[in-house]
Amino acid sequence: MKTIQVVAAIITDRERIFATQRGYGAFKGGWEFPGGKLEAGESPEEALRREIREELELEIEIGSLADTVEYDYPDFHLSMDCFFCRIKSGTPLLKEHEAARWLTRENLDSVNWLPADQDLIKKLKNTDWK
Repeated sequence: MKTIQVVAAIITDRERIFATQRGYGAFKGGWEFPGGKLEAGESPEEALRREIREELELEIEIGSLADTVEYDYPDFHLSMDCFFCRIKSGTPLLKEHEAARWLTRENLDSVNWLPADQDLIKKLKNTDWK
């Protein structure tokens, strides 16, 4: 089975986390953390900065690794490094997503998270991310 390496930004603002709704592909409409695939020669942090700049026109500060999610979809294995991040500059502009929301710990379950994100959401409920 093919493995796809991706990175995701858990963008936080005090008591809130930024979630985006996919605007394309097989999982269109599902909710996720923004990010994307690593390109050849990129570090996870370089890929994350590039993806967030491309998708949301934001400059981010990358903090600690929150988790590495390993998930088997029917057609591929996903390996996703998820980093806590903060916005350094810019206002989110949705270029590839249908919608976005700031979620609190109490309403993390109010959106339909993609399968690979569901265990991460459970973990985030019990993690300090302010």
